[in-house]
Amino acid sequence: MSVRRWSATLALLLTTAVGCATPKTAASPERPNITAVPEPGVEARRLTVPFDVYAFSPADTMTVESAEALLVRDCMRGQGMTVEVPPLPVEADSEPPNRRRYGVIEPRIADLFGYHVPPDGPSVVAYKDRTNAQDKGLSPKARDAEKGCSQKAQDRLSAGTPKVDDSLFNQLIFKTFDDSQHDGQVVQVFRSWSGCMAGAGFHYADPLAAITDDRWSTDKPSPQEIRAAQADVRCKAKTGLVATWAAVEQRIQSAAIRAHAKDFQALKANKDRQLAAARRVIARG
Repeated sequence: MSVRRWSATLALLLTTAVGCATPKTAASPERPNITAVPEPGVEARRLTVPFDVYAFSPADTMTVESAEALLVRDCMRGQGMTVEVPPLPVEADSEPPNRRRYGVIEPRIADLFGYHVPPDGPSVVAYKDRTNAQDKGLSPKARDAEKGCSQKAQDRLSAGTPKVDDSLFNQLIFKTFDDSQHDGQVVQVFRSWSGCMAGAGFHYADPLAAITDDRWSTDKPSPQEIRAAQADVRCKAKTGLVATWAAVEQRIQSAAIRAHAKDFQALKANKDRQLAAARRVIARG
């Protein structure tokens, strides 16, 4: 039962764009087959930007999906069909929305995965696997019923929410991120970081060039990739890159919010009302 939420999509869009493939690049490496996945580190959980308030995080998306699944279940029961709803993943397994915004920033992730995307936490894997298995197991009749019920569920959760300009939000997500990379402070910290990386034997102009190096497009991280990612994290800490870049994005995004105040008010109301409706459904069970 797939959720179709413009804001949830946008919340993940930037993560994908700067995590494995930037808007200027393509293929991302596959996830390595490593079972011991540490919880997201404090570095990733603390990293926020102003736009977070208006976009659905991965955890928010699963909350809405779960509510929709419950509504679909009830709708299909009314048609004599039975579907199960998997439990929501535990909070500790949820992906921080800005985890890879500036590349790899967690020492433990660099040690284990290099630049590869770490696997989902176990409860997220279980949630996705059960959801996907159920979707694939639907009969043609049940699939048709599910489509209709899913639309009704989405309509119910979005009832009373204001109309939003998702295309504007999408444009601003990418424009502000691109603008931040050309800010004088960020350009200077990129130079410092690049010099630090060169001292470790790795030559990149900025962190996005490092994480999207074609050499890392492998099934598993190589020893060289691990060393590069470890040096990357150390150099970010040494130069204060994450704090500098985040501060610049705070300023640029805040200015964009002020310039489009009504649009962002609508985005916030839309998100808040959908999540409130979803949580009421989940509380009812």
